[in-house]
Amino acid sequence: MVSILNKPSSLIHEICLEKVDGWKLFKFSDSLQQRMEQLLEKKKADQLIAEEAAELDAIGELDRIFTHINAMMAAQDVNQ
Repeated sequence: MVSILNKPSSLIHEICLEKVDGWKLFKFSDSLQQRMEQLLEKKKADQLIAEEAAELDAIGELDRIFTHINAMMAAQDVNQ
């Protein structure tokens, strides 16, 4: 069963902090990464239902937020 997600914050339990090449980065759990990839494939095939589109939107918003935060943290480390 697919859960309906209205807010990116409903995915907070799917976030981890991981050290990658000396940088600490916010990353999606493996299960959330896989789910995002599944939804993107369904979108590409034009097979998303409304609930899945909402879920993909929430995951995408969280991805944009963490990309921005990770970039800010990397820039701060470089400047120190």
